[in-house]
Amino acid sequence: MHIRFITTGGTIDKVYFDSLSQFEIGESVVQHVLSEGLVEFEYDVVSLMQKDSLEMDDDDRQKLRDYIEKDDASHYVITHGTDTMAETASVLGDIEGRTIVLTGALSPARFKTTDAVFNVGMAVAAVQVAKPGVYIAMSGQVFDAGAVRKNRAENRFESK
Repeated sequence: MHIRFITTGGTIDKVYFDSLSQFEIGESVVQHVLSEGLVEFEYDVVSLMQKDSLEMDDDDRQKLRDYIEKDDASHYVITHGTDTMAETASVLGDIEGRTIVLTGALSPARFKTTDAVFNVGMAVAAVQVAKPGVYIAMSGQVFDAGAVRKNRAENRFESK
């Protein structure tokens, strides 16, 4: 099975710039995570954008949808910021014949303590076994796209 990874930015790819005391989205960590994980499946990584999900708008979501609809792959893992991940999943929800799993991180992948690697692994497992549709792999669970929300107070994803 071939998996196409699409990176859009978000916390998973954030880098801390100490001199500026701020975070900015850097180069995607997906390739590094897969290499370190010694994966043995075919994949490629497409960087579609590098945005915080709070900066994503309807045009960005349509760009992602258009890319997938015109593309020849059938299995996708999309890294995405967590704040609007559910909204993007909804926009992709009716694309037929594709298995799409969105994932991200609540803390940057470059941090010592992060959920990023685990979430990418969950997404890879889910995309290989799930039926065509759109899913979110976060907080150690795989959710149907329309049945999940981010609980900001508890800093986790949960069923609606």
